[in-house]
Amino acid sequence: MTDDTDPLAWTRDYTPILRSLAAEYGETQPLAGYSVALASHLEQKTGVLVETLRDAGATVLVTGSEPHSTKATVVDALRDQDGIETFVEAGMSDEEWAAGQHELLEREPDFILDDGCELIAKVHADHPEIAETVLGGGEQTTAGITRLEAMEADDVLSFPVYGVNDTPMKHYFDNVHGTGESSLSNVMITTNTMLSGKTVVVAGYGYCGRGIARKARGMGAQTIVTEVDPRKALEAHMDGHRLAPMAEAVREADYVITSTGNRDVVRGEHLEALPDGVILANAGHFDVEIVVADIEAAADRVTEPRDGVTRYHLPDGRRINVLADGRLVNLTGPHSNGHPAEVMDTTFAMMFEAARDMIAGEGRDLTPGLYAMPDRLDRAVANRKLETLDAEIDDLTEHQREYYEDWEHADSAF
Repeated sequence: MTDDTDPLAWTRDYTPILRSLAAEYGETQPLAGYSVALASHLEQKTGVLVETLRDAGATVLVTGSEPHSTKATVVDALRDQDGIETFVEAGMSDEEWAAGQHELLEREPDFILDDGCELIAKVHADHPEIAETVLGGGEQTTAGITRLEAMEADDVLSFPVYGVNDTPMKHYFDNVHGTGESSLSNVMITTNTMLSGKTVVVAGYGYCGRGIARKARGMGAQTIVTEVDPRKALEAHMDGHRLAPMAEAVREADYVITSTGNRDVVRGEHLEALPDGVILANAGHFDVEIVVADIEAAADRVTEPRDGVTRYHLPDGRRINVLADGRLVNLTGPHSNGHPAEVMDTTFAMMFEAARDMIAGEGRDLTPGLYAMPDRLDRAVANRKLETLDAEIDDLTEHQREYYEDWEHADSAF
């Protein structure tokens, strides 16, 4: 019988892929004898991934990828289980959180599953001798992939890393639907306002940004997209969104939601154009997209009209509302629950498969570098997802398969 007082019980009900992996690999124990370090937002879905890795035989070393998204109940639930060690607490300062990550790395993990390249960057920068012993890694975020690409360009990566973020399963579901829905729902819950009829400015039209913009428009909002990449800008235009530079877009904004993976997206030079009552939220991994310090420096008074909302009163009477202190709005606010469990089920299944494949599968002999997640693993997770939905698809016939494989098929009827 399920113990509904268990803080992970509800989430387990909505993560059938992880449950199926735990059941299958709980018997064969492919990760037995290995330690897997995991940095991720430590909430309920992450807790189920930790249990899945442990059930497959790993000793799991757990930390958070952001100090303010850690749930105390999840830490407590994991700490009481064999095979799991936690290096994070709810309410940690930034300094304490970083110290916990270094303490984890000093345990010399065999494998690193990362979020934002937190542990992988730290082990290379501060523990290079330990980096030389790591077997491999997996990264689940756009921000982390950007850092890994920079590391690879500098030829400093000491072990192979699967770029889980760049798979179709991650882009199409986690980034588009997970970020889109969870960001907007947390904005609305935090503010108790509605999007319909409002103007929403979305900064960035990568997979996360397009999810936010598409869902905001679907809820009746007028959408404006800001971009620096001409191809993504054209895609936004063809999807029906208006395009404008940030300095112009903010003049009409009821909401500005950043999702670029870069810094200084809303900054001091935009303050003069921000309308009274505008709501600013960040959906990017790091708290650098909205330059809160610039807003604070311009304000003559700061209030908190609601939990999770900081209001900056400017000398001319305008009020600027910043959600979750400019941190990830869907994970660090007082009402935040992160992505829906059904979405994280697929992403965390990919992370699990990254570890299993490099430790005990076909990826064992990879040399250092950043690698695309193998298509065979992405398809395997997609098939597991379909099975949990009781959904069936067609298989190629033999003639269809031959048609794909024969480049001279144009005049052939087989």
